[in-house]
Amino acid sequence: MSASRLLAALGLAAAVAACTNTPSGRSQLLLVSDSQMNQMGATAFAQMKANDKLSVVPEKSVYAQCIVNALVAELPDEWRRLQWEAQAFAIAEPNAFALPGGKVGINTGLLRVATDQDQLAAVLAHEVAHVTYRHAGERVSQQQLAQTGMALANAYAGRNASPNETKLLMAAMGAGVQVGVLLPFSRAHESEADIAGQALMARAGFDPAAAVTLWQNMREASGKQGRPPQILSTHPDPGRRIEALQANVSKLQPVVQQARAAGKRPSCRG
Repeated sequence: MSASRLLAALGLAAAVAACTNTPSGRSQLLLVSDSQMNQMGATAFAQMKANDKLSVVPEKSVYAQCIVNALVAELPDEWRRLQWEAQAFAIAEPNAFALPGGKVGINTGLLRVATDQDQLAAVLAHEVAHVTYRHAGERVSQQQLAQTGMALANAYAGRNASPNETKLLMAAMGAGVQVGVLLPFSRAHESEADIAGQALMARAGFDPAAAVTLWQNMREASGKQGRPPQILSTHPDPGRRIEALQANVSKLQPVVQQARAAGKRPSCRG
């Protein structure tokens, strides 16, 4: 297909695609369905488990799964119905991700920064929010429209994806660090996931103030390495990120108190 015809086809697809709003009310264009994204996420996760180094300490995966279960219990039915699965990878880089389809991964290096269940819940709630806000589908759609991610169309069937296609789709879904290719979420996505994730962890009975501590720890851990100016980064500035999360703590205290009064007191141990 010629470039002009491809652009016309993409424009037509964009015109007829469902325009939706995120739970926060932001307009969102999606050219792929949830079922397609779920299949892509499951395929990518299976390949990561087959190719990456898994943690040899089962308790670390159990720890993450315990927190994920507590968070997922607070989601709407459409998300609770997914087969949520958590896996720890023996990778030193402090990182975590959640893929469409309910597949969650943590690097064991994250546990040096997220030092208790509430801090880890802050990370995982943030990643779960990326899924429930359909950020990956939005990114894949943007890639299609920009013609930089058209190979993803061949990967929708999942099992037929080539290694290069798998790397691209994992990068597009936010797991690029695992495969050496990083296409990070946008600043809007990250800020959205911060606020939604902090609210989610509070509803599950985790301390929302731990989100502030977690990002303070992250900033301290990465301080020696430096970071680009905010305008050059798709991630929010750490200071502003911490300020935004701190501003929400008092608002979320009644939420966590109500959750705990209802018996929601997570007890997850690593």
